[in-house]
Amino acid sequence: MERKKLRVIISGGGTGGHIFPALSIASRLKEMNPETEILFVGAEGRMEMEKIPAAGYRIIGLPVAGLQRSLSLSNLALPFKILKSLRMAGKIIEEFRPDIAIGVGGYASAPLLWAAERRKIPTLIQEQNGYAGLTNRILGKKADKICVAYEGMERFFPAGKIVITGNPIRKEIVPATEEMKDEAFRYYGLDPEKKHIFIVGGSLGSRTLNQSVMKWIENGRPGGEDMEILWQCGKYYRKDTDAFASAAGNGMKSVHYTDFIKRMDLAYAMADVVISRSGASSVSELCAAGKAVIFVPSPNVAEDHQTHNAMALVRKDAAMLITDADAPEKLMPAACSLVADSGKCRKMEKNILALARTDAADRIADEIYRLVKN
Repeated sequence: MERKKLRVIISGGGTGGHIFPALSIASRLKEMNPETEILFVGAEGRMEMEKIPAAGYRIIGLPVAGLQRSLSLSNLALPFKILKSLRMAGKIIEEFRPDIAIGVGGYASAPLLWAAERRKIPTLIQEQNGYAGLTNRILGKKADKICVAYEGMERFFPAGKIVITGNPIRKEIVPATEEMKDEAFRYYGLDPEKKHIFIVGGSLGSRTLNQSVMKWIENGRPGGEDMEILWQCGKYYRKDTDAFASAAGNGMKSVHYTDFIKRMDLAYAMADVVISRSGASSVSELCAAGKAVIFVPSPNVAEDHQTHNAMALVRKDAAMLITDADAPEKLMPAACSLVADSGKCRKMEKNILALARTDAADRIADEIYRLVKN
């Protein structure tokens, strides 16, 4: 059933973990009514300013930025950037006249939702993580609805505003069929007779995961001499990885690396074991794909929320966890050991698939229409 046309602002970004859910929500709203108008608001210089237009949507950038942890002159300019962003957010809302404003996390969410709340525009927050960030906790006090992926979020938000929807993910992420596996092996040039590990460090890459793989290769790839590796090193680390690969020579045999994975559905499909950071979107996609996974939570995130995300699965025997500090020594040996234990892999696949929520975008869209109607 087609719904009424809406005018919607979606704000936030910074990483793929915020951008992909935002695009999933937008896509679902456009499916429900193709005439719905959607405007994205992001932060200047961040990933969303490239990814959102590439997906066919209009985006406006705000100068807002985050506080630098180290002493930095850029921190002195931060109050002025915030004030300018608040003024710009107010003007955007007055000109676009949205029916609803949605925040998905990231720098731009705060000024946009604050401005919307002051103008009595309905607001909805989509909190991806099991441990809510400070900005969303503050915004949540006045937001009309908070869509979450984990239980127990009453610690951070008013209980009456919370709806458990799960995290929106890309539609193509599903448990692998034999046809998908065959396509994946052809697409990535892999040998279907071998076992495969897929290493993914998030949209920007991970220094720790890269160093762990490099150390394992330097040590002669113990336990994984006959395996094939698909390794996403990240664009920030491509030059270093190129230099390492050139020096490693034969050690890179059956190791395929790239800075960005365009077909994540196929990368998951071909993998016997996945090694990943535990950002909320990654966790949700791995549940939907039903993959045996070893999480290495990033320690460089607010309130250590990646550890909270991973532990929600580890406690249900649906994933393994190795700390960032232990990864260089323990990660690749653990992955090779897991690949060799097909029984354990099957059990983890079954348990993680049971946690999948594949209708999150539908649920969030329903909440959006409910808010607008009310």
